[in-house]
Amino acid sequence: MVRRVRRNSWRKWLVTLSVLVFLVVRAWYEQQTIQELPRTVPHSSQGTLSPGEYRVLRVVDGDTLLLEHARTRVRLQGIDTPETVKENTAIEDWGPEASQYTKRFVNDAGGRVRLEIDGEAVDRYGRQLVFVWHDGRLLNEELVREGLARAKLAYDYSEAKKQRLRRAEDEAQAAQRGIWSRR
Repeated sequence: MVRRVRRNSWRKWLVTLSVLVFLVVRAWYEQQTIQELPRTVPHSSQGTLSPGEYRVLRVVDGDTLLLEHARTRVRLQGIDTPETVKENTAIEDWGPEASQYTKRFVNDAGGRVRLEIDGEAVDRYGRQLVFVWHDGRLLNEELVREGLARAKLAYDYSEAKKQRLRRAEDEAQAAQRGIWSRR
């Protein structure tokens, strides 16, 4: 009887310790992913884009475009859409819809969009970070409002844009659109 109690106590202690280690590692990892990226990021081989109008060759996915200008890949600043083309990653729910929305936006613009640089210009992967405009509409904000992207507010860009994205995300959550729905 005594031996059985000790064995069960040892198992409970081991399970408790394992859970605690898991929670600490997970909290550390999550903290690392939301911290601001370092200010010294590598520049892409194409150099940094200037704000202005550019022709889009292809929509890579919901938050990534390939421009005609030196075949530059740009990433929408301040948002993250579900994955559709990331290597070794399954297509995520709402990813195809986000990609389709971005394609329609670019098509409505006749393939030419205006890029705005706000905050850091290049991410740690060498992609240009941009806000994409057409006809007074901000693609980054529209994707969030439709529930097709999450706002990423920990990065270096203006507080005014962060407020726009925060309001759009609050609206999408309240309406249970896209990634906020109960699909």
